[in-house]
Amino acid sequence: MVTIKDIAEECNVSITTVSNVLNGKAKVGEQTKQRILEVIQKRGYRPNTIAQGLRSQKTKTIGIIAEDIAQFTTPEIIEGIMSFCEERGYRTTVRNLRMYARWQDAWYYNETAYHSVLDPMLEELDSHMVDGVIYIAGHARRISCFPSDYKTPAVMAYAYAQNPRVPSVLIDDETSAYQIVRYLIQKGHKRIGVIGGREDNIHTQRRLLGYQKALFEAQLLFNPELVRYANWNKPSGYEAAKPLLKTDITALFCMTDRIAGGAYQYLDEMGLRAGRDLAVAGFDNQDLAEYMVPGLTTMSLPLQEIGNTSAKLLFRQIEGEDVEEYQEILIPCTFVERQSVMELKD
Repeated sequence: MVTIKDIAEECNVSITTVSNVLNGKAKVGEQTKQRILEVIQKRGYRPNTIAQGLRSQKTKTIGIIAEDIAQFTTPEIIEGIMSFCEERGYRTTVRNLRMYARWQDAWYYNETAYHSVLDPMLEELDSHMVDGVIYIAGHARRISCFPSDYKTPAVMAYAYAQNPRVPSVLIDDETSAYQIVRYLIQKGHKRIGVIGGREDNIHTQRRLLGYQKALFEAQLLFNPELVRYANWNKPSGYEAAKPLLKTDITALFCMTDRIAGGAYQYLDEMGLRAGRDLAVAGFDNQDLAEYMVPGLTTMSLPLQEIGNTSAKLLFRQIEGEDVEEYQEILIPCTFVERQSVMELKD
């Protein structure tokens, strides 16, 4: 393997001069610099990044821990992190906890099972001397994953960190739900049903607050009878739509596009159509939203921006900036208008 010493000897310069050219740290004559670069290319020299890291106390590597890489939100968050890191000349290494694949939803409140998978990965990343860690949650909740004495810079993406020294970056559920419900109201709808996710879920609770805020602003009374809870998927959306369609609602706010898919199915079975007989709005802007008939009006999650912002916060820590305790950055979604919401004439 070619070493920096071999390059120095062939160019008849010091090892320090070669190192300075590689790192752009010192002024070197242009002729000497070009000679060194030519020899580096000819000999196929590659810097020993591990050795560099040991000398600088940085490995220029960021660890990414995903609760489950199969979650539809995770890949785009990872892309946002990786693109930012690449711009800074950093590598990333991804670890997949596979929590949903291992235990479905049963692990949420099982700390023993959770830490049996997480803790070895944190130790592994520490042994690799990563400069920072970003944890990507599968859904928003408060997570105790980084111990209070954790020394490595860290950021929580898509959830709230229990450790006050770990910043959190999430979607702004409340503002985003407010925006889409306000749109329904502007279209003339005053009786708006809701199908949420799990009742104890933070996404559900925050989106319900946004719904209530839009109603209050429009001087419309909140009716809890128009709220149903589901399991974030199409079958439960189908079942939750049944009692709501027996009321006099003119619009339906579904807290995921998959839930909206269930509502679409029930409407079809009843001989009804979204955008004609009932206004339907979703949330997430998954691929299926565009291909539903009619296309589903929804909110697009800022996943790459969450990843990018998480990486920015991490680099600030790596560069020595102080971390504000309990820092939470909320990023609003983007409204996507399609054909599933009709205007209600007086």
